[in-house]
Amino acid sequence: MAVKKKNIKVVKKPAKKPAIKAAVSTKKPAPKAVASSKPKAGKYVYFFGDGQADGNGKMKELLGGKGANLAEMTRIGLPVPSGFTITTEVCTYFYVNGRKYPADLIPQMEKAIARMEKIQNSKFGGVDNPLLVAVRSGARDSMPGMMDTILNLGLNDNTVLGLAAKSNNERFAYDCYRRFIQMYGDVVMGVQKREGEDHEPFEVVIDELKEDLFPGRHDVADTEVDAAGLKELVKRFKALVKERTGKEFPNNPWDQLKGAVGAVFGSWNNERANIYRQKYGIPHEWGTAVNVQSMVFGNTGDNSCSGVAFTRDPATGVKVFYGEFLINAQGEDVVAGVRTPDPVAQLQVKMPKAHRELEDVRKTLESHFHEMQDFEFTVEEGKLFMLQTRNGKRTGVAAVKIAVDMVKEKLITWEDAVRRVPADSLNQLLTPIFDSKARKTAKMIATGLPAGPGAASGKIVFNSDEADALANKGEKVLLVRLETSPEDIKGMIASEGILTARGGVSSHAALVARQMGKVCVCGASELHVNYEDQTLTVGDVTYKKGEFLSIDGSTGEIFAGEVKTAPSEVVQVLIEKTMAPKDAPTYQYFAQLMTWADKARKLRVRTNADQPDQVENAVSFGAEGIGLCRTEHMFFEGERIDAMREMILAETEEDRKEALAKLLPFQREDFVGIFKALKGLPATIRFLDPPLHEFLPNTEEQQAELSEKIGVSVEDIQKRVEELHEFNPMLGHRGCRLGIVYPEISAMQARAVFEAAAIVIKGGGKAKPEIMIPLVGFPKELELQLEIVHSVAKQVQKEKGVKVAYSVGTMIEIPRACVAADKIAVQAEFFSFGTNDLTQTTLGMSRDDSGSFLPYYQQKAEIVKANPFASIDEAGVGELMKIAIEKGRKTRPEIKLGICGEHGGDPATIKFCHNIGLSYVSCSPFRVPVAKLAAAQAALA
Repeated sequence: MAVKKKNIKVVKKPAKKPAIKAAVSTKKPAPKAVASSKPKAGKYVYFFGDGQADGNGKMKELLGGKGANLAEMTRIGLPVPSGFTITTEVCTYFYVNGRKYPADLIPQMEKAIARMEKIQNSKFGGVDNPLLVAVRSGARDSMPGMMDTILNLGLNDNTVLGLAAKSNNERFAYDCYRRFIQMYGDVVMGVQKREGEDHEPFEVVIDELKEDLFPGRHDVADTEVDAAGLKELVKRFKALVKERTGKEFPNNPWDQLKGAVGAVFGSWNNERANIYRQKYGIPHEWGTAVNVQSMVFGNTGDNSCSGVAFTRDPATGVKVFYGEFLINAQGEDVVAGVRTPDPVAQLQVKMPKAHRELEDVRKTLESHFHEMQDFEFTVEEGKLFMLQTRNGKRTGVAAVKIAVDMVKEKLITWEDAVRRVPADSLNQLLTPIFDSKARKTAKMIATGLPAGPGAASGKIVFNSDEADALANKGEKVLLVRLETSPEDIKGMIASEGILTARGGVSSHAALVARQMGKVCVCGASELHVNYEDQTLTVGDVTYKKGEFLSIDGSTGEIFAGEVKTAPSEVVQVLIEKTMAPKDAPTYQYFAQLMTWADKARKLRVRTNADQPDQVENAVSFGAEGIGLCRTEHMFFEGERIDAMREMILAETEEDRKEALAKLLPFQREDFVGIFKALKGLPATIRFLDPPLHEFLPNTEEQQAELSEKIGVSVEDIQKRVEELHEFNPMLGHRGCRLGIVYPEISAMQARAVFEAAAIVIKGGGKAKPEIMIPLVGFPKELELQLEIVHSVAKQVQKEKGVKVAYSVGTMIEIPRACVAADKIAVQAEFFSFGTNDLTQTTLGMSRDDSGSFLPYYQQKAEIVKANPFASIDEAGVGELMKIAIEKGRKTRPEIKLGICGEHGGDPATIKFCHNIGLSYVSCSPFRVPVAKLAAAQAALA
C-alpha cells in the first residue's frame, strides 16, 4: 500500500530527558534502605523456566508478587515462558546509589539470558531467530497499572527482519516493532504528552497515518493497517523520538534492556504509584522487583489471542470462568481498554482447545493457591502460555461471597475467610442502590459492561485533575473517559463513579474501580466522548461537562440526570426491615461472615450515637452498647436550643437553674429512648463538652429573633457573645471546666440520666448508664464532677425508689491525663480515649486547619504515613495511650478501656487497640460491621 508522507507535528520545546534520569529529580524521596545501602552479597537474579525455578510463591518480599507466582506456576507445571526476576533488593540499591546497579547484576542477567536462549532456541539480538523479552514490574502487593511495562524488547531494524522471516508474517513483525518503539519511547525516553496537548504524541502520529491511508474514515482499527503502513509508522515513531528527545532510538538490545530495567525501577516512584501506595497503605520502602520474560505473541493472526481472566466473577463472586480476550492482540490491548474485548466464554467457540486448557488451569490455580486468581494468558498459534497470576481484586460483595463459598467448598477455613475480606470493603454492602420507582421513570440512554457494582450519580467531568478539584469542593462527580489510564488514578479516587466508552471488564478502569469499591461501567460503545468540546454524545443528544449522569455498575445501565437511590440489600434487611433474610442472598453471606467474626474477636464493638434511631441502627448491625453519646447534640433542636441559650445568657445561678429546668425533660426523654433501644446494653454518656459560644447566634438577624423569644435585649446577647469569644476555643472553657464553673449544668445532666434510667427500670426494662466526664487533666477536676454525679444519683434513687447500677469514668483526650492516669484511675472506673482531641493536643495540630499541609506531609515529605486524624499516630498518640493504660491498670487492674474518637472505625487503629489491650472500640453505626471484622482480623493475626 502506498503511503503519503506527512510531517509530524512537534511542539518546539526542549527535549525531555529519559524517564530513567528524570526520576533522579522526583519530588518524592527515594525508598529507604532496609538495612544498608548494599543488598546481601550474592544472588540478585532468580530464574524460572522449563519446569524449574530458583524461587517460589512464598518469596514475595524478595521477588515481588508477580515474580514469586511466576516461579510457583513454573514449579506446578503450568506453561510459563522462561525468564528471570531481579529482586526488590536491587531496587533499594538502585535508589540509594544514584540509579546505579550492583556490580554483579549484569553478569547474572547475562547468564539468565543465556539460559532463556537455550530453552527458546533463539538468540538475544540475533537476526535469524531473535529472542524478544517483556520487562514488567512486580511489587509484593499488586499495584495494577501503576508501574511501567515494556513488551517486544530486543527488536531493531535487523531483528525485525528475522522475526518476519521466522513467523512468515511481515505485518506481525512490524506491529511488534511499532508497539515496542511506542512503549520504550514513552516509558524510557520520556516521549509523553506535554502541558497544553490533548492527546498522547504517539497516538497523534497513528491517527495521522490512518488519515493518510484511509482519508475521511474515523473508525479505522489498528488491525486494518498493513505491513507497509506499519513500516511507515515505525519511521514516524522514530522521528518523533528524535524530535522530542534529541536522541536516536537505541538499536542495541542490551542497551534497551538496561534502560527498561532502570525505567521500571524508576516507575516505583512515579506519581500514580505514590498515590496508589498511599491509598492502600503499601510501604514506600518495599520497592519493586523487575521481571524479564520471553515474549509470546497473541498478535500473530487469527489463531492467536491475549486475555485476562478470573477464576470467579470479581464483581459478584459467582463461581464462573470470567474474563476477556482479543484475537490477534497483545496483552496490553486488553488491559489498556483501547479495544473492547470479547467475553472469555466465546473462546469456547473460537478456540475450543485453548478454552479447555484454560478451564483446567483455572481449577489448578484455585486448588493450589486457595484463592480467587486473576491471570493473564496468551495463545500463540494455538498454544497456551501463562504470563501471570495473582490474587484477584474484587468488590466487597464478591469478597464476602467468595470467602464464604470457599469455606463451603473446603478450600479454606472460616478463620481464613475472616482474614481474607478487607474490613473496609464491607462498606460496599451498605452503600445505596437505585430506587426501583425512580429507576422505572429514569431515562436510560445507553448500556455498557457492568464492572463495579452499585449506584452512582454525579456531574460529568472529563479530566482527572478537574474531578479531584471539584470533589475537594464537595461536588459529586462522574469521571467520563474514552478509556482510563494509570494517570487517572487521582480522579478515579475522587469520583462517585467511572464511565468509559471503551475497554472491558478486565480493563484498567474496571480493575482499579473494583478494588476501590467504585461504581464503574466500561465499554459503553454508544458514547462519543469529545475531550476538546468537553461533551458526551449519545445518538443525537449531547451532554455537557457539569450535567448529571447516573450509572448502575451492577447492570451497566446509564441514565440521564440524577436518579434517586435506595438502601442496599443488607440495610433493607437489618435497618429498613423491608426485605426478608431468605430473599436477600447478599445479606445471608454477610451474616455468615459476621457470625464468624464474632466468634473470633476479643474486642467489643460499641457505637457513637445520640438518638434512639441511631442506636437502633447500630444494635441491628451488632453494636454492643454506646461508647459515646454526645449530650450536646440533644440541645440543638426546636425549643431546646432556646432554653440552652437562655441558660447561657442568664446572669445568676438561679436564672441558669430555671433555664436548665426547661432542658431537663428534653434530655430525660432522649435518654429514656436510648436506654430502651439498648435493651440493657451499656451507654457511655459524655457530659457537656463544647464551649458555650457554639450555642449562641452570630448574625444580627438571629440575635434579634432570639431577643424576641426570650426577652433579652439584642445588646445583652451581643455582649455575651463577645464575652464568650475565645482565641483558641478547643483549649478554652469547655468539657469538665464548664461543669466545675457551672456545677448546675452537670447536676441537670446527671438528673436526666438517672431519672431516665429509673423510668425504664420501673417499666420492666434495663438501663446501664456510664457517666463520662470530658477533658479531665487533673484528678481534682474528676473528683469535683463525680461528687455531683454521686450526689444526684443518691437523690434520684431515693426519690424514685429504684436502684440504678452505674459507673463513672473519664475521656482521656489531653496528654496530661495520660501521664496522670494512675491518679485519675483512683476515681475513674473506666477510661475512654477521645483520640480526636488527643491527636490534636499531642501533635499541636488542628483537625480543621491541617488540610492545607497534611497532604504534603503525607505524599511529598513523608513526615506521616497516614492522616493522623483518620488512623492513629501509633508512635506519638499511641505511646501516650500505652502510658495511660499501664498507669491506669496499676491503680485499678480491672479498669475498662475503650476508644470513642473517629479512629474507632479505622481497621488499622482497631488492630492497634487490640494489641494494646483495650476492652472495646466505638464507631458510627454504619461502621460497626467494619469494626467487628477488623477486630476479628486483629485477634486472628
